[in-house]
Amino acid sequence: MLRFESAGQTHIGRRPHNEDSYCVLPELGLFVVADGLGGQEGGEVASRCVVDTFAGLGQRWEQEHEAAWPEVADPRRSREENLLAACSQLAQRNLQAQRVGRLSEMASTVVALAVGKDGAAVAHVGDSRLYRLRGGRLESLTRDHSFIEELREVGMEPPGGASNWRHLITRALGTDNAEPTLQRLHAEPGDVFLLCSDGLYEPLGMEGLVRRLSLSSAREVCDTLVADAFEAGGKDNITAVVLRVAEA
Repeated sequence: MLRFESAGQTHIGRRPHNEDSYCVLPELGLFVVADGLGGQEGGEVASRCVVDTFAGLGQRWEQEHEAAWPEVADPRRSREENLLAACSQLAQRNLQAQRVGRLSEMASTVVALAVGKDGAAVAHVGDSRLYRLRGGRLESLTRDHSFIEELREVGMEPPGGASNWRHLITRALGTDNAEPTLQRLHAEPGDVFLLCSDGLYEPLGMEGLVRRLSLSSAREVCDTLVADAFEAGGKDNITAVVLRVAEA
């Protein structure tokens, strides 16, 4: 058996509004970060809608199991994968239903981690990420849905350098291209998972993340990551959710 210590933190950064949202629900084994698309009206509405949908369906699912799902569960997927797939589908529907008037272009990224008796799973859409620190080695477990990554997948580099294109994402909840990528994961004692928006990982980089993820508690890790990303000059909203795994 494993036990988990978790924490979350967000900061407005140097933006006029915080368009990031997150939830930390250890009783459900559910952890979510969403980042409303910058430059679009209602980014904060979009990210909040996504997080509330994941949290609400997660709570219903805990009580009603498959009866709460908007789609029939896929028997090839784990319990956690099916939960995240259902949450993503419902969040997409909820967002599209609200895309009217001034909110007609709103959309959001999401990265969500579910941990339970069948193991763990991650779902993501866009460029919010899940990292895992294991044995001193940091790995990004998600691959951005972005123009840069699509080019790199076919062996090309973006024209003019990656910095000119780094915020051009190719999938987001609320848009017509909102298919989540689902992965099954294995959690071990000593693992540290980090869910975050681009406002966190861009100013700190991999080296900065590793150093701070090695701190003693999830709360200390979270608070330090967010504060240091801001001090490093981060202009975007900054959000981190940290999950540390230990023996029960």
